[in-house]
Amino acid sequence: MATQKLWLGELRSTAGVRLTLAVGCLVLLAAQQRKYTQLRAEMDRAERAEWRRAMMAEQQELQLYLLRKAIEDPDLAAVYSIAEAESPTQRRQFLFANALYTNALLAYRAGVVTWEELHGHLRWICTNPVFRLYWHATRHQRASLKDASDEARVGRMTDIIIRDLDEADSDEYWVVGEPPPEVSEGPASA
Repeated sequence: MATQKLWLGELRSTAGVRLTLAVGCLVLLAAQQRKYTQLRAEMDRAERAEWRRAMMAEQQELQLYLLRKAIEDPDLAAVYSIAEAESPTQRRQFLFANALYTNALLAYRAGVVTWEELHGHLRWICTNPVFRLYWHATRHQRASLKDASDEARVGRMTDIIIRDLDEADSDEYWVVGEPPPEVSEGPASA
């Protein structure tokens, strides 16, 4: 009888060990599944971000192609630009100013430049009197932008830069103003 009790105890002990191993395996499998799901979600986000960068690069190429065509042909420039220009030359200058600004905006959106670098680049562009005329002539177009959009935020920063340059006591544009804090999630926020 003692042998039978010993044997039953060992059987229970072995079953307990097996049950513990099975539960441990299930817990490990569940943890691996969670980690796999998390890694898959991160990979999906990275793939979407890469796709968006590729689409933005393609869009920028198209934008610059259209601008180039409009700059070369006054008839197309009249269609492309609704800004009031005093002459065909000024219209081409406005189109070029638009190209400079759009290039800076898209570089920020694509993550090629940081918010601070964008500020420095725009500060340089804003020193140009033709760009300022363009900026003033297109202010109504920016009025309909959603406040939280990248373009609206960059537009407000450009307005501040122009104001700071106008109020500056120095011609050293590179020391005028500080970039406003970045209030979104960063470049390419959607």
